[in-house]
Amino acid sequence: MGIHRLNHAVLYISSLDRSLAFYRDVLGFSVVPMTPDGFSGAAFLQAPDSTNDHDLGLFEIGGHAAPSGAGRGTVGLYHLAWEVDTLDELELLATRLAAAGALVGTSDHGTTKSLYGRDPDGLEFEVVWLVPADRLDEQALAARKRIRPLDLTREKQRYGARTRGGVGVSVPG
Repeated sequence: MGIHRLNHAVLYISSLDRSLAFYRDVLGFSVVPMTPDGFSGAAFLQAPDSTNDHDLGLFEIGGHAAPSGAGRGTVGLYHLAWEVDTLDELELLATRLAAAGALVGTSDHGTTKSLYGRDPDGLEFEVVWLVPADRLDEQALAARKRIRPLDLTREKQRYGARTRGGVGVSVPG
């Protein structure tokens, strides 16, 4: 057996309160009470429908921290991607990210429909809906070789607003 999914990520952030508010209020994460006693400046979070013990660790290093130079002047992680079950959920998150000033782009990758955002420290992430395996067709597979703007209205008409994504791909059928 090999690796089969990402269990959690840990981010260094400048302000714990600011990051907690963002991940909780915009993306719907909840705090998991597992920070070691006597340890301040850290929090562990779970995504809304996750079965993980925790999905995200936040470690505050203070306001003096410089922004990440990853991809601009240094090597480093570009982004994490979280999956949602339906296009309705993807649309809801697009609205919440836009309202928070955190939506930086959208893309149709053929087999995936993606939102791109930045947290308060400028760390980038993706939220994605995967076309279910039984709905993958030549058109969707061929479109993986190009990136187009995401038209959520069109995708909801094509696949259904409440069709569960990733079935047979990331979720057993």
